[in-house]
Amino acid sequence: MEGVSDPAAVRYATALAEAEPPAAIRARGVPPGWGLGALAFLVGSLLVALSIGPVPIGLDSIVDSALSHLPLLHVDARSSRIDDAILWQLRAPRVVLAALVGGMLAVAGSAYQGVFRNPLADPYLLGVAAGAGLGATLAIGYASAGAGARELLPLAAFGGAVAGVACAYVLGRSVGGARSTGTLILAGVTVAAFMTAVQTFVQQQRSQTLREVYAWLLGGFSTAGWHDVALAAPYIGVSSLVILLHRRVLDVLSLGDEEAAALGLDVRRVRLLIVVAATAGTAAAVAVSGLIGFVGIIVPHTIRLLVSASYRTVVPLSLIVGAGFLVLADLIARTVLSPSELPIGVVTAFFGAPFFAVVLRTTRRIVM
Repeated sequence: MEGVSDPAAVRYATALAEAEPPAAIRARGVPPGWGLGALAFLVGSLLVALSIGPVPIGLDSIVDSALSHLPLLHVDARSSRIDDAILWQLRAPRVVLAALVGGMLAVAGSAYQGVFRNPLADPYLLGVAAGAGLGATLAIGYASAGAGARELLPLAAFGGAVAGVACAYVLGRSVGGARSTGTLILAGVTVAAFMTAVQTFVQQQRSQTLREVYAWLLGGFSTAGWHDVALAAPYIGVSSLVILLHRRVLDVLSLGDEEAAALGLDVRRVRLLIVVAATAGTAAAVAVSGLIGFVGIIVPHTIRLLVSASYRTVVPLSLIVGAGFLVLADLIARTVLSPSELPIGVVTAFFGAPFFAVVLRTTRRIVM
């Protein structure tokens, strides 16, 4: 078991696992059928999103163009240059970025829910959204127009998100509650309220930028390019890997701090590591996409309802299904009002708000 150092605790945990009924043991892994289904859902979402648009592109043209770009196959593309340009310069970076962001938000949501033992926790719990919003507002309001401003925006949003969570953690630790999840959550709410107030002040001072600020806050991939993919992918990849490697630890943390400590787990260290990983990945995702809500709640809870409540199942499936979900949400956002484009945050809120209400109702005993 990851993070457990005491041999006696290891033997105790092994004995507990062996004492469980076979059905419970089987439920903890990713069932092969559900795993293949999740991968099929992701691949199907990618292909549909790549093919649908103002200029439809057939699946055979997509496959042919993709094979022609592989360096070792030397396949000549039969698709037109226009289709090839639309596919690789416009749609592919947007679809890939949506998949990265969706997977990160979903897996970060599952990690936060496990660490804080709260089914309503989401990736923005500790001030990520407020910090990113403040950073983006400062960049939009005070940076000079031009290419430099566009390069500064994701960096400012990322820095603001990290600063928000750092302030929340320092505040929670300063009152002696670094080990208390409740104290950290309250500190996050406090920091978020302060940063939101500062953001509102900046918006009033720079009222001419309100439209651009709100467009960013509602999220979207209309300006996505391969540069954005390269900017976010390393953070998202490392953060997702750390969370995946600690999915069993999340099952131990769900027992409670005292029980986890009795098994030899360094609760404070592990919680900090998972929170840092989830926060860094979320900050990178938000920096290139804006604020997209409800993904970190919809996807993990759907998997819990349909497959299993074990984080050995929830975490990897959240990563895959979250990617496919946001790709389809972005497809709806860019086609439902075509040629205009709907902010993707509106689409996720349309599905997420009723889902959140159902989750809140079914988990009222936990949150009371």
